[in-house]
Amino acid sequence: MLLLQPTPPLGALRQSFDSGEICAAQSNYMKRITVATVNASGRQAASFTRVAAAVGWKVRAHMQDCISIVAQDISSLDNVTVIEGFLGNQAVIDKLFSEPVDVAFINTTHWGDEFAIGKAIVNAAIRAGVKHLIYSSMPDHSSFGYGWKALPLWANKFKVEKYIQSTGIPATFIYCGTYHNNFTSLPYPLFNMALQDDESFEWQAPFHPDVPIPWLDAEHDVGPVVLQLFKDGPARWGGQKIPIAFEYLTPRQVCAAFSRALNRPVEYVQGPIDIKIRIPQGYRDHLAILEEVLGDKQAPYFGPDLEPNCTAIAIELWEGNRSMEEYAREVFPVEEQANGQKWMEEGDEPSDDVPLDFTALRF
Repeated sequence: MLLLQPTPPLGALRQSFDSGEICAAQSNYMKRITVATVNASGRQAASFTRVAAAVGWKVRAHMQDCISIVAQDISSLDNVTVIEGFLGNQAVIDKLFSEPVDVAFINTTHWGDEFAIGKAIVNAAIRAGVKHLIYSSMPDHSSFGYGWKALPLWANKFKVEKYIQSTGIPATFIYCGTYHNNFTSLPYPLFNMALQDDESFEWQAPFHPDVPIPWLDAEHDVGPVVLQLFKDGPARWGGQKIPIAFEYLTPRQVCAAFSRALNRPVEYVQGPIDIKIRIPQGYRDHLAILEEVLGDKQAPYFGPDLEPNCTAIAIELWEGNRSMEEYAREVFPVEEQANGQKWMEEGDEPSDDVPLDFTALRF
């Protein structure tokens, strides 16, 4: 039976190795591990795949296709084997686990029957002898006993979590905070950082301006956290729910961070979710309940048990996280430019083209 042991701290390694030997020792440790992951072109799994491959782990990475820029980037990485196809097809799942796999990082999506797909993946992992499964879950707010409704796109994840618990497979559950990367000047609902005529920005959302929300940069920070959880192993983290957030900021504080980063006014307006474009009905239903539960009723994002001190574990696991202000300064303009926006270029008007992609959102 393979047991994952924490990597020795660098200070201890330095007592007996020079820098080259340290790297070799860590590399040899990492290369013993093969990990399976699904939806590897999504923000969470892509972040983990990049980190795991970089340290020498062998990654069996599922993605539905290799069309997107992220998918092509993941496919080009050393140590990564890509398995393409729809996870509703059992043959695709079987292929993912057709070679020996030590651990698995699973983040299901709402495309298809999420619970059935999640259950099939877990069963395949059990048959493959996976020693530690990390599942990216979310809370079911109806389970807390306060009269809150379940957010539809989160409730199925919680059902998968409950199924995993029933199987006895060594598992850890991460709960990711709100993605920095949700913000866009494109007219997506909920996180539209709308460009104004005076070149300021305005964010309208249903959240109380002074009630904090947990945040993380999914692309930058999920990977290192999940890697460390695997390195520590189920002996430390088995059965636990781990909130992954590095800042606990109110909407006003988020806008202040953007304002400092972009050197222009950024205002928060508490108001209803403004849906300006066509969105899938399931996402529309999710947003309506979110507005009620997290907006009107001010239910805690992670729920009452995980919300208090919700950044402590993530910061312990990964100190190199990217703050909201750093994201707004260094990444947001680049993402905007990639989406055809030109507000960062003096005298240019915003683009009217809106690429419709809801698969990367987390809220």
